[in-house]
Amino acid sequence: MKTSPFVVLALIGLSTAGCVTASQQEQQSKENLLAAAGFQMRLADTPARVASLKAMPANQFVVKSQNGQPVYLYADPVACGCVYYGSQNAFTAYQQMVFQQRIMSEQEMTAMMNQQAAFDFGVWGDPLVPMY
Repeated sequence: MKTSPFVVLALIGLSTAGCVTASQQEQQSKENLLAAAGFQMRLADTPARVASLKAMPANQFVVKSQNGQPVYLYADPVACGCVYYGSQNAFTAYQQMVFQQRIMSEQEMTAMMNQQAAFDFGVWGDPLVPMY
């Protein structure tokens, strides 16, 4: 059976679209967590802000000091063209939310694995024994 090049291209396109969607969802989740933790968003809506945004490392936290207090900056040049900024409390809250999200994800994964472990392989044979 020969696969049409059009089918191959369509499958590649669909899989790529799925990756973009997952990436977009991940980015939206990060933005939601930042906002929920107390970070404020400032758009790069002037030439000076655009230049400052470009000078910052993308999608990484940077700590600066303002009036002797740490300020956490998170530059997002692609998704929103903005900088999120927050206090030590906001950063701590963000870290706790990310940690809680990881725990929930691990619990979901464990639940899925437990469901798979309960699968009856009887009619299919032992999956750990090679079939020759």
